[in-house]
Amino acid sequence: MSHLSIRNIVCRYDGQAVINELSLSLKDNDIIALLGPSGCGKTTLLRTIAGLQEVNAGEIYFGDRLVSSMHTMLASEQRNVGMIFQDYALFPHLSVSDNIGFGLNKLSKSARQERVSEMLDLVKLAPFAQRFPHELSGGQQQRVAIARALAYQPSLMLLDEPFSNIDSQSRGEIMMEIRQILKQQNVPAVFVTHSKDEAFAFADKLAIFNQGRIEQIGSAQSLYQQPVSPYVANFMGKANYLPLLAINEQSVQSALGEISLANATNRQRHNTLMVRPEQLQLTASESSNDYQIIQRFFSGGHWVYTLKNSAADKLSLEAHCAQELSINCFVKVTVKPHDIVSFEIN
Repeated sequence: MSHLSIRNIVCRYDGQAVINELSLSLKDNDIIALLGPSGCGKTTLLRTIAGLQEVNAGEIYFGDRLVSSMHTMLASEQRNVGMIFQDYALFPHLSVSDNIGFGLNKLSKSARQERVSEMLDLVKLAPFAQRFPHELSGGQQQRVAIARALAYQPSLMLLDEPFSNIDSQSRGEIMMEIRQILKQQNVPAVFVTHSKDEAFAFADKLAIFNQGRIEQIGSAQSLYQQPVSPYVANFMGKANYLPLLAINEQSVQSALGEISLANATNRQRHNTLMVRPEQLQLTASESSNDYQIIQRFFSGGHWVYTLKNSAADKLSLEAHCAQELSINCFVKVTVKPHDIVSFEIN
């Protein structure tokens, strides 16, 4: 049974559907990232799960417990949900210990102290227990925020752009620490971000949002390699689009010639072939009929090339290649065998 089950929910604002018949399920210990541009409905969905936003249709279940529907709205404080915000929302006048223990007044003093001590050890901040938030780094403040959220022993964690205020050098380490803590505590999580790099590193699954709907959900690898639409393909990374001229059992014919199929079961009769830049093979050429490198830059592990053909009917391409090639030189472009992805584009 799914820990979180969202069934065809609709949320309207000023008569417009911000979320439109959206469904999503989350199993125990899963971390799912909601990924998409501003205004696509990610934060609204997080608010509906938290009980801060009503739904106009559909249902939300925690296990077999109905928490939201058109006629049901379980209060936020009764949902046992932890939340971590972009700005950490720590109390500046309280010490680290008091921030973590805030809201645990139903526990006895000794039980409260024990819980706070346990959380301090979990996030490796015991030596900083009496410090105040302004005396901590951004990463340390974020660990205080997760310790405070976990102190309630939530059944679900919601994270809204939690890493955007952490410097880039510390971000990767903090993400891995918090991911490990959630897994260790067996707490499933829903994570909102604009950054696919954060989603790749932190989440088990990605849900790509498009105008209030989930366009595709799956692992980062599956969404990158087998997107269901150009929208998902472009969101996940750079892509070239080639006219697909013909298809047979073992290959397809494209504007770049014949491409061998790594998996013939993926053949579909569409008119456009998607090819990732790293799937292009470049070979130095003397022929001006081939593609010419018009721009290039080094991107750490590879070179990024922009290619252009002088013929009017040829497309410009982006290619990623470990080999360093000179700008303005000509190259022959072939496509490596791979599981093809094609779309019908008008």
